[in-house]
Amino acid sequence: MAHLVHQLLTETAQRDPSRTALIAGEARRSFLELDRESDAIACALQSAGIGRGDRVAVMLENSIEYVAGLFATLKAGGVFVPVTPSTKADKLSYLLADAGARMLIAPAALARQVLPALAELVAPPAVLWVGSDLPAGATGRLYAEALGEPHRVPADPGLIDQDLAVIMYTSGTTGRPKGVMLTHANHVNTSWAISSYLGNTPDDVVMCVLPLTFGYGLSQVTTAARVGFTLVLERSFAFPQETLKRLVRHRVTGLPGVPTVFSTLLGLEAAKTADLSCLRYLTNAAAPLPAAHLEQLCRRFPQASFHSMYGMTECCTRISTLAPADLGTKPASVGRAIPNCEAFVADEDGRRLPPGQVGELVVRGANVMRGYWNRPEETARRLRRGPQGETLLFTGDLFTQDADGHLYFVSRKDDIFKCRGEKVSPKEVENALYELDEVAEACVVGVPDEADGLAVKAFLVPRDGAALSEPAIRQHCRGRLESHLVPKFIEIRDSLPKTDSGKIRRLDLMEAAAPLPVPQPLAAGEG
Repeated sequence: MAHLVHQLLTETAQRDPSRTALIAGEARRSFLELDRESDAIACALQSAGIGRGDRVAVMLENSIEYVAGLFATLKAGGVFVPVTPSTKADKLSYLLADAGARMLIAPAALARQVLPALAELVAPPAVLWVGSDLPAGATGRLYAEALGEPHRVPADPGLIDQDLAVIMYTSGTTGRPKGVMLTHANHVNTSWAISSYLGNTPDDVVMCVLPLTFGYGLSQVTTAARVGFTLVLERSFAFPQETLKRLVRHRVTGLPGVPTVFSTLLGLEAAKTADLSCLRYLTNAAAPLPAAHLEQLCRRFPQASFHSMYGMTECCTRISTLAPADLGTKPASVGRAIPNCEAFVADEDGRRLPPGQVGELVVRGANVMRGYWNRPEETARRLRRGPQGETLLFTGDLFTQDADGHLYFVSRKDDIFKCRGEKVSPKEVENALYELDEVAEACVVGVPDEADGLAVKAFLVPRDGAALSEPAIRQHCRGRLESHLVPKFIEIRDSLPKTDSGKIRRLDLMEAAAPLPVPQPLAAGEG
């Protein structure tokens, strides 16, 4: 039984070598071919001095080389550090320096970003370039050269499952990114838990439109390696019409997504007639799916089960999932804790709260991170010792929990604000706005206002061709919300700012809307 992430791939390659592991455009790899490709790159990394605990940054788009780079890093004994390809030179310098990366795998096409970043570092990492030629002025080695050598198995670095596998940097929407330390045990446990509740089999074909540089996308890779199903990699969801064609062509059975993906899919006219009868399940995470969109998805794909999930990078991306059977009775819930995990709602002192009370979500289990890389103070604020000596993660998210153990997301602690002395949960207002068929995306923030202190402002993106009327929007909200929750200000935009993982950048909208400093958040339990 595999205890290390790269063993998931090797065991599947031995068990089912010819089965297709990856499809990326016209390129394909069987599990045996992927295992051998990662062997070759691992040997190249070890030849360059990479060993146990050394950090290897990988700055690639969704591709076969990205996946091979992940397993190669781990086979060499290294710690995998994903870097988004759109990262600018100054931020790249920061990430490489903070992680202490000794190797960078990067596309030659991004040399203009990479080389200035390396020039800023006192001890820059060596570079393995993905491309046909070395970039002008660059040193390093080509990925293709390593593949051309005779096959060898890399030397065993002597890892155990408590060793670090990944340092995943948070998106940095509120400041400098910090690295979340995740072990082999974290990832192996999570891939088992996910495949258990999704019922994955080797016959599944899962399409990943999510960035592999984020946990939700990366978990598709580790789960596929464990189960032995085929993973179809898309660079992005930027061309949904083309993605839809590949969904049909490859007879995809599983589609992980975020609200923006499903909103776009629902708006595609071609999706109404496309043969997607092979879809067995849909999963949503990263942000809650509006109830109105969930209802539409269930009508559009009646043969597919829908799994509403909640997670965060600090818990190896997954904390809870709502069983499809509970959608009808608990549609607003994000479900119960995944296998081998416990989640409960607590007050500021960590005491468990009874059902129905709002408090901070606390998690314990094999999915909880080791801590933040090089940040002991921040680690101490987030991780606390439990009554049995275990590690508890205080998530910073406000939840309620019902008597059956089902969890209900209320808000981030720093999302809640007061209007006219009353608490406002942006999610509650957003859910009401999403009931309007004309609304594709919605984000609600509090903005300084002389009369209300903080007033409710809604940013809306209309569906293609739809017209949004401010009076009609307010009339709709008045019929569903208390008066202090009805948006005082409405701004209609063509798009909303998002992170690379598809989350709406709420803080960007707050800063753009507020001429005064962003108000301080409420403390948990205040008011």
